[in-house]
Amino acid sequence: MLAAANAGAAYDANDLTLGASEAQIKKNFPNAYCRELEWPSRAAERRCDDSRISFAGVDASVTFYLKRGEVEGFDVRFDRRELARVKDFLVKRYGKPASEGETPPAVEWQSVGERARLSAEQGRRRASLLVWRGAFDQEIYKIR
Repeated sequence: MLAAANAGAAYDANDLTLGASEAQIKKNFPNAYCRELEWPSRAAERRCDDSRISFAGVDASVTFYLKRGEVEGFDVRFDRRELARVKDFLVKRYGKPASEGETPPAVEWQSVGERARLSAEQGRRRASLLVWRGAFDQEIYKIR
């Protein structure tokens, strides 16, 4: 489960924050499978996936993206039906969102150099929490 401390805490998944190492991922997520990224990207060089985690009390999966040995971003995916539950948890954890949209649902938090976006695409079964720093969200799927 995501660590629940005070609002405004660093964006994390099971106490793992941006900047963490691959060794820290393996410690917090012993079932994570790490490998080179399948496509060239400025955002990341490696990825670590764990398909069975608990996040905010719901079943989820997570992918951590690493560049120069540090987590630059991560994506937690879960059933869309749990979106309200996860949102409530994150509002308690991170405080009031910086922005919120209804169609499609999207909530975003911003901190110095870091962002977190909770979203669900229309017609999709999955919802996602994407956490990143820098231009990660714009660069990760740009094929170089």
